[in-house]
Amino acid sequence: MRKVFRGFKQDFLHRPKPESDTRTESSSATPPTPFATTPPARDDWIQYRKHRGVNLGTSFLSDFVYPSFNPLIPGSWFVLERWITDTPFRQAAQPASSDLDIAKGSNAKAILEKHWDTWVTTKEWNWLASVGINSVRIPIGYYHLCGADRSILDGTDFYPYYDIYQGAWKRITEAIIAANKRGMTVLIDLHAAPGKQNADSHSGTSNPANFFNDPHNLRRGLYAISSLTRLLSTFCASQDPPLNNIIGIELLNEPAPPDDDILRKWYIDAVAEVRKAWVGSRAPAIYLGECWRTESYTEWATAEYGRLAPNSTFGGLVVLDHHLYRCFTPADTQTSVQDHTRALLDESSGIQKTFQQTSESLGRAGGGIVVAEWSCGLAPTSLRTHQPQERRDFVDAQLAVYEKWCGGWWWWMLKKEESVYGKDVGWGFKDAVEGGVFPSSVGLRRRRGVDRSQRERERRSRVLETERKKAFDQHCEYWSKIPGSYNHALFEGGYTDGFNDNYAFFEGVSLDSEGVGSMGFLVHALTARTEEQRQNSNGQNIFFSSSAKIRLMIWVF
Repeated sequence: MRKVFRGFKQDFLHRPKPESDTRTESSSATPPTPFATTPPARDDWIQYRKHRGVNLGTSFLSDFVYPSFNPLIPGSWFVLERWITDTPFRQAAQPASSDLDIAKGSNAKAILEKHWDTWVTTKEWNWLASVGINSVRIPIGYYHLCGADRSILDGTDFYPYYDIYQGAWKRITEAIIAANKRGMTVLIDLHAAPGKQNADSHSGTSNPANFFNDPHNLRRGLYAISSLTRLLSTFCASQDPPLNNIIGIELLNEPAPPDDDILRKWYIDAVAEVRKAWVGSRAPAIYLGECWRTESYTEWATAEYGRLAPNSTFGGLVVLDHHLYRCFTPADTQTSVQDHTRALLDESSGIQKTFQQTSESLGRAGGGIVVAEWSCGLAPTSLRTHQPQERRDFVDAQLAVYEKWCGGWWWWMLKKEESVYGKDVGWGFKDAVEGGVFPSSVGLRRRRGVDRSQRERERRSRVLETERKKAFDQHCEYWSKIPGSYNHALFEGGYTDGFNDNYAFFEGVSLDSEGVGSMGFLVHALTARTEEQRQNSNGQNIFFSSSAKIRLMIWVF
């Protein structure tokens, strides 16, 4: 099947060669259909394409210093972490480990605004695009919205610090525009909720976590989601042309509830706020932290898809976010990197089996799974030779798993403050690429512009006709050996749908980007198309069209 697009790939695409010496190369409601019978529109495929991204670490949120081998909590452009960038904490109030501590310290406004304005440069945006990154995750705290909605601070720890944080929203919107200019999508992550949703300082304060134990904080959290949704939608709609690169809202980062019921109820309530607050017809996907209990949350999200989908009339994506690190637990630190790598590649058990089950189960309902935080961070005890190759193998194994089963991935994090901490190939994305630990580029790359000429359309039609006939003949030959009455024409329709859907991803990217789109949430897209054909054909022999689309979708990208 891989030869179907061979003619296109030979002169339209190439995979970048590595630089020398750096690389070797169960739903309770019927899910609405996300795609129309025509090829997916940009507003659809931008959410469904494969997201290959980076967290814009340590711009807006904070955290305390971890040993270099054990940095547990991710930082962000806006939610700062001291183990990633030390400078903003030097005048913070004690214990100098969180955003609130910075706000209470000296010169906080000037310190933060300088950091926001200098941490991610135009050069770095361009570099990310050049290595194939097509998405960024931006973790923020609720208080970063106060410049556009002062009331979001009411009744919270950050109420006295409006002046310090009122400039953050402007920088967030500038980041969304910068991403859009480079063909990148944006996942907005509520990293810090009122009262803290987990015990770590990256959740905004150095106080004990009290989000789930206080009804007031739970209500303020819902208001934060409502405000964030409204602000994002009105901002995107205000641009000319309107922006559509917000692919999701992550309701809470790494929540640590006392029990699952309270979080699950809050999730459902928060989705209701998204539905009410989004200005426009198509709310972005809902991303849910699954508390490292993937199987349990898969079963729940599949059953509750009807109440979790971002759009009440036609659904949309519901995505579980799993964070994968292998350097924190005693078992992890006592396991060699070689054994970590082998475990990732084991298809019969472990994380691959979990991801497969989630991708298939939640995909059939209306969603999928992503890994929005991962890295090459390892304990020294896991490294035997301390040579780059063992880290390269570990990264390659992770990429293989994520590319196979996940709708996307985001490396944690862009960089660390090099003048303080030096280079870190385990955590800094730039350092990992430049050090040969991460590939020099990801995804397919353009060799020439999109050709929409009549000649090209005719060539594509000939390729489709030729390859569809070959597949159809093989299909008929196979089923001729099995007694039964079959409607083989449905196979041709399914094959054509799969080809056209995938080609829409193939060419439907920003012309300013060198990257080529590919389908990420394949099972959900397949299920939606199959449901369309079932409705259009009274449910006869849908297996054939599904089979054809599976074959094509798996083949194409």
